[in-house]
Amino acid sequence: MSFYDRIFKPRRHTLSNGKVVEERFTRLPLIMLIILVCTAISVRITGFSFSVLLSGGQRFFDILFDMFPPNTSYLPKIWTPLLDTIKMSLLGSFIGAVLSIPFAILAASNIVTNRALVFVVRLFLSLVRTLPTLVCALIATYIFGLGTMAGTCAIAVFTFAYVGKQLFEIIETVDMGPFEAMEALGATRLQAFIASVFPQVLPSYLSVSLFCLEGNVRYASILGYVGAGGLGLIMNEKIGWREYSSVGMILIVLFVTVIAIEGLSHAVRKRLT
Repeated sequence: MSFYDRIFKPRRHTLSNGKVVEERFTRLPLIMLIILVCTAISVRITGFSFSVLLSGGQRFFDILFDMFPPNTSYLPKIWTPLLDTIKMSLLGSFIGAVLSIPFAILAASNIVTNRALVFVVRLFLSLVRTLPTLVCALIATYIFGLGTMAGTCAIAVFTFAYVGKQLFEIIETVDMGPFEAMEALGATRLQAFIASVFPQVLPSYLSVSLFCLEGNVRYASILGYVGAGGLGLIMNEKIGWREYSSVGMILIVLFVTVIAIEGLSHAVRKRLT
């Protein structure tokens, strides 16, 4: 029996009652072989080397050890950039989450019957979602100048695309019975959506928005590398000057802030569900 026959052709078994059943061979070996070949090609193209990784990886621990003990005298200079980071995250998340609502409605195929419109809106959301946050921040710095305004816009764009995609998928899973009943009573599609669909998706929408806020706090901390303000600005400065003890203090403050925001967000999302 050839390799093709063993993989793709079923094996027949005759039971005691005379019934013939077919046993299909698993395609797992073929799938694993394809994955291994793709991995080997990727290693070859990228020039990945474990020896380089092991030899250069030691430098990471050298920098990590230089961060401790952290420079506590630098703490007073961290509060203002930290507040800028939090403000960028909150405002950008709010703007993006609000702006995503009408686009999510237009992208939901069970609400909008025009397939061309649904396709265009979904394509727009996909295009926006492919833009990295750092690239958006860099573009925003050219438009609005250096500062937190650029960071806020970059976070708003990311939140808009992420929440918009999640929201239209949530809308498409709701029970459409109340929506159709309100339309039968003479309500417009918008009125029927607000009264019957939006209450069903509101808890999930808020949960997704809060989850996005958690990530935005981390993203906002590195936007300073392109001049968008926040903790990333002073972090980039201290790394450039090799002041790793100050970098350690910044990372500790950021870690505590992210944990606090995630804990608060998790408590709120738990109540919503």
